[in-house]
Amino acid sequence: MKLLYYLTYATLWLLSLLPLRALYVLSDLIYLLVYHVAGYRKHLVRRHLADSFPEKSEAERRRIERAFYRWFCDYLVETVKLLTISHSQIRRRMVFKGTEIIDEIVESGQSCALYLGHYCNWEWITSMPLWVSPKAQCGQIYHALENADFDRIFLTLRQRMGAVCIPMAETLRRLAAYRQQKQPVVIGYISDQVPFWNNIHHWLTFLHHDTPVLTGTERLARTAGHAVLYVDITRPRRGYYEAEIKLIARDPRQTKDYELTDAYFRMLEASIRRAPQYWLWTHNRWKRSHEEFNIRYDEQTGRVSLEPLEEIKRRKGIV
Repeated sequence: MKLLYYLTYATLWLLSLLPLRALYVLSDLIYLLVYHVAGYRKHLVRRHLADSFPEKSEAERRRIERAFYRWFCDYLVETVKLLTISHSQIRRRMVFKGTEIIDEIVESGQSCALYLGHYCNWEWITSMPLWVSPKAQCGQIYHALENADFDRIFLTLRQRMGAVCIPMAETLRRLAAYRQQKQPVVIGYISDQVPFWNNIHHWLTFLHHDTPVLTGTERLARTAGHAVLYVDITRPRRGYYEAEIKLIARDPRQTKDYELTDAYFRMLEASIRRAPQYWLWTHNRWKRSHEEFNIRYDEQTGRVSLEPLEEIKRRKGIV
């Protein structure tokens, strides 16, 4: 396994030495294979686009579809480039705006929770330490990849610019440790994933879908008293991104339940509608329905059963 890791890492490292203009030629070739030959998850992407943008014509949705696959292939090579890209080059290509809000919060001794989505190049957001006060420890909550070799590689590239990766299961412990050390942190949370059945506490309308959403970021921010912000990313042209920091709540403890979560998804939807080709449409965001959740939910215990659906139906006498 070590040999496989070193071979994979060496191959990706050598690729990352290529200038981005060369990597974009590779991206164009990957696009032909992924979109026109393999048709990677094309049916899923088309269904998501049709359900999310019923007001658009079929031709418009096809243009978005092709643009999405082109960007997705760019994202792949841009992520590889993170292995060796210089600080000066990433600063030119990933520009942060509004970081003075973060600096002001950090200077006061408060920490920040940043809402992110799988939108534009979220991997390049790890260059934020190059833009904010050195008094802050930047980082992101991450879920380990199933493949241990790729997980090690992603940890390497995500931490090259000074950010730290905090495993999801260690979030509370690590945040408590930073707080005890009086160390302000700026932590990114990619919060548009699909929650597990037993972690669904809130539903909202998102892109015309009845959508179960994660609420952990809101709970953590409120418990820790972290200021809550949204990172709104745009892509002016190929290979260049701009991330604007927008304040949602300076004191999350003054907000109502799910108010922060609702605000995040409204802002994320606005970003997606502005340029829908830059969201990760290949992920099945809507594989959990409200109807199935109601079947799985036990009102007496307040718990959601993880048993096979047919077994639950049989026990409840649902035909």
